[in-house]
Amino acid sequence: MGADDYVVKPFSIKELLARVHAVLRRTPGRPSDLSSIAFSGGRFDVNLCELHFDDGRQGALSEREMELLRYLAMNFERAVSRDEIMERIWRINPRSVVETRTIDMHIARLREKLRDDPDNPKIILTIRGKGYRFAGREEALSKNGGTFG
Repeated sequence: MGADDYVVKPFSIKELLARVHAVLRRTPGRPSDLSSIAFSGGRFDVNLCELHFDDGRQGALSEREMELLRYLAMNFERAVSRDEIMERIWRINPRSVVETRTIDMHIARLREKLRDDPDNPKIILTIRGKGYRFAGREEALSKNGGTFG
């Protein structure tokens, strides 16, 4: 019937929380966290919330932009749909929203802050009909004929 685990009464709150955390670790929707995200032209330090560009300049992201970048980077191997972003980042049921351009506007601002060309993006790719996908530094550089390192 879909059960992954069970707890027998009586149980302690610590036991219940430990089991919940164990199930969440095994859930594909929750990949492991990142401390640094490399992209073409720089990297983002998640712990310090700072953008570091290869030319020595720095930048900052809003809390929502940071969450969006981190989520896309953690799911780099696949396109992430707008509905999934709405659910996971905004914590809103996408079926309860009529229509919104919020995701697209945040992606546009994030691309701008990452210095990603909006006409030919190399870091955050638009996958037509699917959503958005993060292209890691190596992939973005190989598209430009560069090398990783």
